[in-house]
Amino acid sequence: MFKRKNLLGLQNLSREEITFLLDTAVPMKDIISRPIKKVPTLRGKTVVNLFYENSTRTRSSFELAAKYLSADSINISSSSSSVAKGESLYDTARTIQSLGADAIILRHPMAGSPRLLARSVNAAVINAGDGAHEHPSQALLDLFTVRERMGRLAGLRVAIVGDVLHSRVARSDIWGFTRMGAEVSVCGPPTLIPPGLDRMGVRVFHRLEEALPDANVIIMLRIQKERQQQGLFPSLREYAILYGLNRRRLALAKSGALVLHPGPMNRGVEISADIADGTSAVIEEQVTNGVAVRMALLYLLAGGGERHENDY
Repeated sequence: MFKRKNLLGLQNLSREEITFLLDTAVPMKDIISRPIKKVPTLRGKTVVNLFYENSTRTRSSFELAAKYLSADSINISSSSSSVAKGESLYDTARTIQSLGADAIILRHPMAGSPRLLARSVNAAVINAGDGAHEHPSQALLDLFTVRERMGRLAGLRVAIVGDVLHSRVARSDIWGFTRMGAEVSVCGPPTLIPPGLDRMGVRVFHRLEEALPDANVIIMLRIQKERQQQGLFPSLREYAILYGLNRRRLALAKSGALVLHPGPMNRGVEISADIADGTSAVIEEQVTNGVAVRMALLYLLAGGGERHENDY
């Protein structure tokens, strides 16, 4: 049973809680495959997408998840709300609470913002990405995709490659896969690997040829071009030569290895087009599974039964 009020990250979730979330997403995916993708489960509930950063996949999948469960969905972006007039997150959240929101999906550039929000409102809060901290629903859909394809998570070898320093996806994936019994390694330029990752139970490599052998799962992270002005690596071309995933490098991994990417992709930089569109990639499946996982989260947090009231 998942009795938490909020989903702020995966760091503090148990293996049993993660398993329950993934199991709950299975029948949700069945709903998506129906001709009529609608069930009355959350009829009368209101879900608010409160996004302070741009998003395509996460925002649209949460919106679809709410609609498939018959909840009312409202989208609020910082550029078109009172935030642009200087309103604080606290006051925005209290306003949303007063309007009767049952769940608030928050994406914010500052780490810890969902925790602050959870202490300020009675609605369930789901972290849709806070700074470079965590992105728990993305990690859950990665876990779901791998488990669905591989039949297990325990014992798998997972390689996370790229800009780990700025990646909230990487942190949530590390917590999630290690908690489920997988062996995780990370790889990237020294300037893009934060110190102390060994304390999270992962191995660190700086050469892709050392990180990929025997990998069952390869998660390629987006190079955040907006960080390029910081000079953390010489050029995108050099990065692609040293860390881009191509057929030659994919051949180093286990036969049948899966390739994941949280999107959006920089084709030809972190991943070649033939790999992105090939049979090893499950990137489109990740998008579909993201809706199912987020349906499960909304069901459990906005109307799925008994919850603890203070889990932050």
